Amino acid sequence: MPRIEPLSDPTAADRVAILAPLEAFSQAIGFVWKPESLVLVLRDDAGGIVGGLISETNWGWLHISILAVAEHLRGQSWGSGLMNEAERIAQGRGCHHAWVDTFSFQARPFYERLGYRVFGELPDYPRGETRYFLSKSLETPGDRPSPQATSTRQQA
Repeated sequence: MPRIEPLSDPTAADRVAILAPLEAFSQAIGFVWKPESLVLVLRDDAGGIVGGLISETNWGWLHISILAVAEHLRGQSWGSGLMNEAERIAQGRGCHHAWVDTFSFQARPFYERLGYRVFGELPDYPRGETRYFLSKSLETPGDRPSPQATSTRQQA
């Protein structure tokens, strides 16, 4: 009989096993889950890491998990540079959109300056603050198929 138990420090193999039923289901209906890591580092003159971006691409979307820049480098466009480079690479992988989440005490205005728009929020996460979810199209108007082309493809 199956049982539920906590796992405080899951291994890579544990994660693969947990994800396996979802991957099998998704693949069976035509959605293969194959996220591709996209990580950028910001190095100082001595070669040390002073920030970076951790993300992945899948199904035409870039998901930014972490963006961090050392305090002494903030306000010097390093964060924008990391975002721009991630978006450029993601577009090269065929991504048409990007999404990120942040908090009311962090970087919402920064992402909005880069063209991201709020599509959801969780109030009181953490208590007294809000977690925001933002997205952005990576396509230019010429990149999008016309409605006629889309309906023609669907009829074919």
